Amino acid sequence: MAPALALLLGYLFGSVPFGLLLTRAAGAGDLRAIGSGNIGATNVLRTGRKSLAAATLLLDVAKGFLAVTLAPRLGGDPEQMMRLAALGAFVGHCYPVWLAFRGGKGVATLLGIALAFGWTYLLVFALVWLGMVALFRYSSLGGLSAALALPVAAFWRGEVVLMFLFAAVALLVTWKHRSNIGRLVRGEEPKVGGSKNG
Repeated sequence: MAPALALLLGYLFGSVPFGLLLTRAAGAGDLRAIGSGNIGATNVLRTGRKSLAAATLLLDVAKGFLAVTLAPRLGGDPEQMMRLAALGAFVGHCYPVWLAFRGGKGVATLLGIALAFGWTYLLVFALVWLGMVALFRYSSLGGLSAALALPVAAFWRGEVVLMFLFAAVALLVTWKHRSNIGRLVRGEEPKVGGSKNG
């Protein structure tokens, strides 16, 4: 039962749509009808409420971190439980049952997951994410690059099972960003600060 509970715990944590809840509570409307329609911090920023965007970012990071760090308390092998909770949290954010399985793209939640597995992964993720955004000013490119860097970091550390987990998550991040990738290829992806950046 413990592995199934870890997966469920992660999913329930990850599926909480903080961006949508915060914007509604603040009277900023339905986030799904704004900008790209995404429930993440980047789209919350389009409401003009920077504080809400920052809160969404922090809470999306926190739910990934908490899901992974709390999972070992359910029993079973701690590392296995952490990996299952990580997968559940990421899938929960991307496909929340409460929103007809239409969620976010998972980058901030993945940052929280990376932190839960150690400072090395946090640093790799954050440096690649921020570095790519600073260089090219594409939020989507930063998130994609950071996700793809995690399995490389796990391989470098010799953590093979974690490498496969991060690789699977990176593939899902890529899938969720497929429209962004198309716009990047066509040179149509708005840069950070633009009104349509997805």
